[in-house]
Amino acid sequence: MELRQLEYFVAVAEECHFTRAANRLRVAQSGLSASIRSLERELGASLFLRSTRQVELTPAGRALLVEARRALSATDAARDAVAAVQGLLRGSLAIGSLQCLHAVHLPAVLARFLAAYPGLEIRLRQGGSGELIEQVRAGRLDLAFVSRPARCPDDIVVGPLADEPLVLACAPGHPFAAREKVELPELRAERFVDFQPDWGTRDLVDDVFAAAGVERRVSLEVNDVHSLLDLVTFGLGVALVPQSFAVKTDRVRFVGLAGAVPAWETVTVTGDPTSAAAAALLREVHEARSGRTAAEPVI
Repeated sequence: MELRQLEYFVAVAEECHFTRAANRLRVAQSGLSASIRSLERELGASLFLRSTRQVELTPAGRALLVEARRALSATDAARDAVAAVQGLLRGSLAIGSLQCLHAVHLPAVLARFLAAYPGLEIRLRQGGSGELIEQVRAGRLDLAFVSRPARCPDDIVVGPLADEPLVLACAPGHPFAAREKVELPELRAERFVDFQPDWGTRDLVDDVFAAAGVERRVSLEVNDVHSLLDLVTFGLGVALVPQSFAVKTDRVRFVGLAGAVPAWETVTVTGDPTSAAAAALLREVHEARSGRTAAEPVI
């Protein structure tokens, strides 16, 4: 029994007519009829009741139709799986990422991923969370690592990655530097260094202060983490930042925040449906995180 015979059989069963089935499949009617007769001989049963006007399934034909459709569906799934792998091996993957992605060591993950799929072309760009999410929505990025958006559009898939607390970054000589905790209202008179609007951390910090009813003054806006920390180091302002920023410098004091403050969450964002290459990289990312040793930070 061949798959081609099952395809011909299903077409005739659905069309209830040999000529229409042949036209649908774009084959000669004589060849289709010969294939059905060969299938009937092989099975030892008539599959159709034929008349000059229509074709009807016999009981044997009705029984075969269920299994034939199931077999063809499984074949399609197998083709799709192979096509996905072939696309992954020969295709491309566009990735977006925050500047400081502490949840996973992306260069190490990408190195392993490219070793497994050497024919895959990878493109990487950094940016703010809002911009990267829009790039995913527009189909220009397959996958992005961003901070969790306040509102998740329906046409993307958001997956959790990691979360960590916000802390106050200040210069070593700042009055708060010796404190263990600070209250948000105490920061009302401070000059702030922050990222540009539409960056994930900026949006979260704005929301945190708004929820606490505290107005703040953002005097210096930057677009990279190291510039922000340098400005804080020299006492030009304070900042609320994810705790993982502490690994980047020992010249800044990081102080905890008192009370219930929302965590900064890192998430993955893909299109819907997720491409085969993006899904494969996500598996690599989660395997890398689950493989961390006890000594490695998971923030």
